[in-house]
Amino acid sequence: MFLKNCWYVAAWSHEVECEKIFARKLLNEDVILYRRQDGTPAAMVNRCPHRLAPLSLGRIEDDCVRCMYHGLLFNSDGDCVEVPQQDRIPPNLTVKTFPLVERDKLIWIWMGDPALADESSVPDAHWLDSPDWAYAPGYIKYDNANFMLIVDNLLDFSHLGYVHETTIGGKGNSGLIKPKVERFDWGVRITRQYTDDDIPPFIRGIAKFEGKTDRWQIYDWHVAGNILSMDSGNAPAGTGAFDGEASPLTLRFHSYQALTPESETSTHYFWAQTHDFEIDNPQMSQAIADQVRNAFGEDREIIEAQQVVLKNFPDAKMNPIGADAALNQVRWLLNKKLEAERSLTQESSNG
Repeated sequence: MFLKNCWYVAAWSHEVECEKIFARKLLNEDVILYRRQDGTPAAMVNRCPHRLAPLSLGRIEDDCVRCMYHGLLFNSDGDCVEVPQQDRIPPNLTVKTFPLVERDKLIWIWMGDPALADESSVPDAHWLDSPDWAYAPGYIKYDNANFMLIVDNLLDFSHLGYVHETTIGGKGNSGLIKPKVERFDWGVRITRQYTDDDIPPFIRGIAKFEGKTDRWQIYDWHVAGNILSMDSGNAPAGTGAFDGEASPLTLRFHSYQALTPESETSTHYFWAQTHDFEIDNPQMSQAIADQVRNAFGEDREIIEAQQVVLKNFPDAKMNPIGADAALNQVRWLLNKKLEAERSLTQESSNG
């Protein structure tokens, strides 16, 4: 169900603080994260190998985690370095650890074979750590939604004019524009252009122009790690936005969204709506984030309702339409990668 040999977002950097244990369930595994004395993050399974007590109820001592049931102490490599009242430490007293990379204000985790964890394959998220872009970080917990239902939603923006009619979508051409879909080994690129369209309510509140707009959405979906990276913007209609010309009134955004499954029916949703205008105005960043959060709440309402229907009618079949082109491509790519990963795991187990 889940790709394991890839990087997933485990947390925003600010969520993992010094001297504190941070617990989160990722890909059906309970994990703790904490920071070493030098500030670098560490991650391990959230259970002591002695009596399986949660390590999240423990405490940090230097670079180690102390289980507060019987006092066993584990270093950041998962090795037990102290058992109270005895000198010999049994070799099976180890805790599984996970490779981590902290980059672009995100903490990335590798849940698969640690020997395959290549830091160079961490997804690009430089917008989140660039002086040319500003944003307010966002997080949503889907308590009742398989991650693929959210993937489907993100890959078919024709829903904008219906689910988000009064927020980010508006009543314009959202449901009428046929996107260009390109498939690559890593995922798909989807391009949508709206010519002489109505300004969405979300943009109307911050735009310095009136009348019609030319707007675009160019988004890359990376199957590994479930990453949406999208360039979008709005410009006064007829000012050459689609020809590479930039009006000083253009509003440009880069949306970064990462889905990390918690379980088969729950998902962590990390997101940021970066913008390259008024970057020194935190009130603008917060206002944009609030608008986007409201829209994502609209998505969550319909997606979680969809999950209920799937639970109540497990034999019901979804029937595709033309707007499903991108999500069908992504499901095909995901299945291909899952099959390759299963084959690799089988080869390893066979020696």
